[in-house]
Amino acid sequence: MRRPGATGPVTRAGRPQTTWWKTAVGLVLTAVMLFPVYWMVNVSFTRDEAMRKSPPDLFPLHGTLDGYRAVLHQQVPYLGTSLLVGLGTVGLTLVVAAPAGYSLARLRPLGAGVLGFVLLVAQMIPGIIMAMGFYAVFLNLNMLNTLSGLVLADATIAVPFGALVFQAFMSGIPEELLQAATVDGAGPVRVFWSVVLPISRNAIITVGLFAFLWAWSDFVFASTLDGGGRARPVTLGIYQYIGNNNQQWNAIMATAVVASIPAAVLLVVAQRSIATGVTTGAVKD
Repeated sequence: MRRPGATGPVTRAGRPQTTWWKTAVGLVLTAVMLFPVYWMVNVSFTRDEAMRKSPPDLFPLHGTLDGYRAVLHQQVPYLGTSLLVGLGTVGLTLVVAAPAGYSLARLRPLGAGVLGFVLLVAQMIPGIIMAMGFYAVFLNLNMLNTLSGLVLADATIAVPFGALVFQAFMSGIPEELLQAATVDGAGPVRVFWSVVLPISRNAIITVGLFAFLWAWSDFVFASTLDGGGRARPVTLGIYQYIGNNNQQWNAIMATAVVASIPAAVLLVVAQRSIATGVTTGAVKD
């Protein structure tokens, strides 16, 4: 028998059969999307003289590690700065977004609907406009070219998203669980700290990961607010490196590969928690 809602041919076991052409199309599209990543890795191992060939080699037959040696020698300080900014952004985002999401989901303050709309609108503001506003404020506060300034600026991108994710996730927490804690004498703060946060692990991981990725890949705020400082993030390091070494493409691509590793590892490790944290609360019974 055909399962309700099933489309396409069905096998003897009763499972929908995937046609071969769908798999082939999926593989082709995946290869097209991943080819720039492969080419970046390929060029990072290719010697300078080999890149001047026409057509270039699809594989680094006589590879070199010179590009990665240049990265370790010149880009490590930039990577360290990006790590500090990313971790600081994660901490500040969680401290602000988690209580905000809990308040919108459970305490329901006056004007909660308007505040939720404002959070949505805040995510639509172009980064360059926010960067110019921050520049004027930070100039008066002497916060230009500082790590704290970058952390604060990057957190403004992550906090609205984080508050909405926490709101959706915490809205799905059973009311009986919170009422039981209230009957035991716990106040709103104790309920949030001892009950809500421990079961919001997936939302915390999701918000923290996105906050880190936004801070790690930020270029607009970094170039506007920290363009002349000593502690620059890796995005500025790559930009400056390209300008100074526009003929050493293996070193440029090696820098891009190294800068991509933390984001790729975090996404692979936390993919299940991200899927749960983003979709929880989207569909309610």
